[in-house]
Amino acid sequence: MFSYRHAFHAGNHADVLKHITLLATMRHLMQKEAGITLIDTHAGAGLYRLDGDYSQKGAEAEDGLFKLLGAAEKLDALPEPVQDYLEQIASFNPNGQAKIYPGSPFLMHKLMRHESRDRLRLFELHPTDSKSLTSNIAQLDAGRTITVSREDGFEALKKLLPPPASATGSKRAMVLIDPSYEIKSDYAKVANVIQEYLKRFSTGTYLVWYPIIPRPEAHDLPKRLRTLANQSQKPWLNATLSIGRGPDDVGGLVASGMFVINPPFTLKDQIRKALDMVGPALARGSGKNWQVESS
Repeated sequence: MFSYRHAFHAGNHADVLKHITLLATMRHLMQKEAGITLIDTHAGAGLYRLDGDYSQKGAEAEDGLFKLLGAAEKLDALPEPVQDYLEQIASFNPNGQAKIYPGSPFLMHKLMRHESRDRLRLFELHPTDSKSLTSNIAQLDAGRTITVSREDGFEALKKLLPPPASATGSKRAMVLIDPSYEIKSDYAKVANVIQEYLKRFSTGTYLVWYPIIPRPEAHDLPKRLRTLANQSQKPWLNATLSIGRGPDDVGGLVASGMFVINPPFTLKDQIRKALDMVGPALARGSGKNWQVESS
């Protein structure tokens, strides 16, 4: 159950897709004055060393962040979501070398309004990662605006949604759901959570990351999410990225997707432009593909 450690995968192509989508979504949501509750159900350790033993073992950032950085240097201008993503990474690496990779919790914190309007709720069940997350978040001295809990993020949503009303009376929340899927039942849990909370809090923005692998559960998940959104008459967006397999590739994840329910109206155009740059930059062989679908 606890074999997955995101430190082995930090900065890979899946992180690039996930975090570009996350930041673009948040940028739009933060344009509204009312406070928002931000939730990460599977937060990981929060910060990762790209020059550490875990990251170096698989060197997955080489086919993700580092490849993107190399491509970006050759261009005069970047799509806004890509530029934003790379600037956020750079802010954690003031010496100019990408050695620290911020996970979703730290990227979400960077975009929070800090006049006590926004709240960030983080959940991580892995004992080691939960301890690291708590320690990393403590460095921010964020007080009660951020909480870290070692518990099942799926279950934790029950006490957080619907979120409390803001000072203006509105209820707003963005939920990032990105389990490791090392347990086959995670696929059903994700779909069940979305089904439940589209009934309990239908106006929330839900972002689901998922792997694209030859497994029935993985194949069916985006289809089920699309059906649930359509049944609830909620807009959706599905962005996928496959970097393809190189000639010497013997395995590993090469494709993933981000499914967003109640996406900002600007997101489709933003992610399409981003993937038109990111896709070719990260592509490495047969099977490369990237696309954006929406309702």
